[in-house]
This record gives sequence, structure tokens and C-alpha cells, in this order.
Amino acid sequence: MLTLTGLSVAVVGGLVIGPTPIGVSRVVGDLFSHVGLGRSTLTSLQSTIIWQLRAPRLVLGLLAGAMLSVAGGTYQGVFRNPLADPYLLGVAAGAGLGATFAIVDVGGGLTTPTWAPLLAFVGAMAAVTVTWLIGGRGLRSNASTLILAGVAVSSLLTSAQTFLQQSSSNSIARVYIWLLGSLATASWHSVLMVLPYVVFCALVCVVSGRALDIMSVGEDESRSLGLPVRRVRLILIVASSLGTAAVVSAVGLIGFVGIIVPHIVRLLVGTSYRRILPISVVFGAAFLVFADTIARTVMAPSELPLGVVTALVGAPVFVLILSFRRQVAR
Repeated sequence: MLTLTGLSVAVVGGLVIGPTPIGVSRVVGDLFSHVGLGRSTLTSLQSTIIWQLRAPRLVLGLLAGAMLSVAGGTYQGVFRNPLADPYLLGVAAGAGLGATFAIVDVGGGLTTPTWAPLLAFVGAMAAVTVTWLIGGRGLRSNASTLILAGVAVSSLLTSAQTFLQQSSSNSIARVYIWLLGSLATASWHSVLMVLPYVVFCALVCVVSGRALDIMSVGEDESRSLGLPVRRVRLILIVASSLGTAAVVSAVGLIGFVGIIVPHIVRLLVGTSYRRILPISVVFGAAFLVFADTIARTVMAPSELPLGVVTALVGAPVFVLILSFRRQVAR
């Protein structure tokens, strides 16, 4: 209930707060008018601001926060590693390389081409595929070798991205803006592009909570209980990586969401993934919308990159969580 309340506050705040102040009662009244209850009192300008600027940004933030959080929780369960995040297997490096290639070689370093998200998505999925093949040759992979393969692939792709950036000095600022993440370019088109991936992939992760609870006892024990560990790992890695790649291609790289949200939820509800994953969806969506509201208002009319805000909030919270866990362990 508390999580849903926080999500409701985040949604209303995302629609109300901005350079152009619009009263809460007016926004809520407009929302009710769209379902046939009452009449909207918004002017045409205010209606445009709400439904063409703030609403798509809000919805994209909800989708991105939900997907990154549930993917982070899923990765932590699959790899039995509390430090795992959605970018563990090279999604970030692959997407960064794809976007950098689009900006440098297509946009000439001066513009971001409209199909840069497509290259970012292709790069992210290619990176995960290479990691999977190197890390264990398909279904024979195990958690530790996949993690090592992900580190190696990420390092290689990041080096290639840096080389591309340095080959065009005009591109450096634009690439870094993309890498730090932002919802500033959100539109209903980008929402519709991301929506099916997030809904499907998040659903696959959430319904796999019981399997992750079984896997938490160890691979051999899980097999003895009849769980096809490698097949489940493949399905969950594909779902988490696909959803993350779709989100990253639309909003850039946003750090800390996928690692701190599952940790916070775990402290609140316990260690069962059947509870961690669905609550992470709601908590992560609310967290990212709150962060975006801060990003677009704290230095108005300028805007902070969203990744900067999540890092400023996430890093201290993560340190506090680690300190708390250490004290509990004693």
C-alpha cells in the first residue's frame, strides 16, 4: 500500500510540477474528465503541456524505472550476486557503442539521428549474445563464467566506443549527454516503441519469482528439485536483457536504479523473489519519476541529466544499505 501511494504521488507530481505551474486540482480534474467524470478546467496551452510534454515523459519514466528495477532484481537472483545490475552482461557497453556510431558516423557528431535508438538496441542485444556465447557456449554456461565474459565484452566495446568518440571531437558532448540518460526527448512514439518489450519482459521476470527462490539454494540443489536451471537462466537473461536494451535505446544509460531498488525492497519485504520482483516494478517506476522531476526542476530552465540525479541519490543510499547489511551480519 505504501509503495502504491508513493507511485500515485510520483505520477501527480510528474504532471503538476514544472516551469509552468498547474494546480493539482486542475490536473486531477482533467484526468477524471477523460473517463467521463466532471469537466476539465485546463486551458488549451495547459492541456498541451500536460498531454504532449509531461505525460509521455512520465509514462516513459514509469516504464524505464519498472524495467530497470525488475531486471536488476532478476539478475541478482540469476547470478546469486547482490551487486548484479541490468548492465552486467554488456547491455550498457553495446548500447553505448551503437549510439556513438550513429552520432559520429551518421550524424557527423553534430546531431543525434532519429534511428540512433535502433542502433543502440541492436548493439545492446549483440553484446549480450556475444557474452552468452563466450561465457559458456549456450546452455552449458554457468553464472560465474557469464559474469567474467560480460566484463570482458563490456571492456572491449567501451574501448571501441572511446575510439569512435576521439575520432570526432564534435561528438563528445552529444555522446556524453546520451550516455548520462534523459527523458527530455520522450514522446508517445517512444512510449509505444518501448511498451511491448517492457510489459512482456517484466511479466516474464515477475512470474519467475518462485524459480529464483529455488535457484537461491544453489544450482545442484535446484536441479535435484527438478528445476531446469540452465533453461530458466537463459529465459530470464534474455527477458531482462531485451527489456533493458529497449529502455536504454529510448532513454540512454541510467545507473543505480537496477541495483539499489531491489536492495531497498529486499530490506522491506524479505528475501523472497516472489515479493521482491513485483514490488520492485512499482518502487522502481516511482523512484525514476521522482528522480526525473528533480532533474527537470532543480536547475530550471536548464535540466540535469537523469543519470546524474540517480547517481547522486543512489550512491549514498547504496552505501547506507551496505553499512546496514554489514551491521546486521554482525
